[in-house]
This record gives sequence, structure tokens and C-alpha cells, in this order.
Amino acid sequence: MGVSERWDERYREGTTPWDSGLPSAELRRVVSEQWIVPCRVLELGCGSGTNAVWLAQQGFSVTAVDCSELALDRARQKADKAGVAVDWICADVTKLPTPAEPFPFVFDRGCFHCLRRDLPAELQATLRNVTTSGTKYLVLTGNANEQREHGPPSLTEDELRSELADLFDIEFVREFHFADPGGVQGPLGWSCLAVRR
Repeated sequence: MGVSERWDERYREGTTPWDSGLPSAELRRVVSEQWIVPCRVLELGCGSGTNAVWLAQQGFSVTAVDCSELALDRARQKADKAGVAVDWICADVTKLPTPAEPFPFVFDRGCFHCLRRDLPAELQATLRNVTTSGTKYLVLTGNANEQREHGPPSLTEDELRSELADLFDIEFVREFHFADPGGVQGPLGWSCLAVRR
């Protein structure tokens, strides 16, 4: 079973605990603090599109990629219902074609912690490909300071900083909690805003 089929199966079965249906509170916080202003944005691993649609509603020009066609079908429905335009791309994040021009903002809620162990070189190549000097990269990832039986793959702050160090300078790293469906407090995470050198 290929990557796309595996993720399609997760969405078909409903085994998608990350898919809360709520825009990320941490993303909303970062935007409200004006670390990022509306611009062209690429979302890596957009899933069913909740954050991509929210960004479009805030005036961002959004391109969103996911390898699950089933997730993107749901994302398109959300965008249609919200009356916003998003450029949806069905592709493996590690095999994205080089964009016509790099993005000034890249948002990642979960790709980094899924790919950093198995495909670190491919993830770095994607980040190099889609960014340029000054690009802001907001990554929300699992946090090793909380021991959980379930939840996202986790890493330490030192690991996060060192794995981004080749391409990025760090603006901040802070803790936050992911939201589970129903707005229930979810796993502890890292919020990291990095800027491409």
C-alpha cells in the first residue's frame, strides 16, 4: 500500500485524531500577534483543509498540499461552503515540484514530526525548494516534554532547533497544546517560527 492509499484509509476509517475540525489556536495566535501578515502561503499536509480555509478567510493566498485525495475532497467542500479559493494539490510532500516562485510563508501542522525520522533529507529538500531568504516557516510538532501513550511523534527543543539549523534562524520556540475534536485539550506541542536565511 502506497503513502496516498494509507492516508486515504485513515480518513475513510475516521482514525484521524489530529483532524479536530477547528482552526489551530496556535496558528490563530501567531497571526493575531502579527508575526505573519496575509501573503502567499503553502500549507504542507493540509488534511481536510480546516487551517487552509481559515487562512484564506484571513486574506492569505493559499496553496495547500496533501497526499490524500479523500482528505482533499473534504477540504474542497469546506472551501466551497466558506466561499474561499484555495489551490489544492494532491502530492507527496517530499516530492513536490519546484513552485514557479517560492513562498513567503510555509505552515506545517504535523508533517515535520511525521517525516523527520523516516525522510529527513527529502523533507529538507522540500523546504529548500519552496522557500527563499526571508520565508517564515511555522511548524507545530510533538513535544517530548510530555510522555503520552498516544499522540504525535515527539522531539525535544534541542532536536527541533538542530534539525532546522541548516536552513533557518529561529524566531521563537514555545509550548502549546494541540486541540482534539470538540475543542478538548490535546497533546503538548512545540510551536516554532523559523526564518529562512
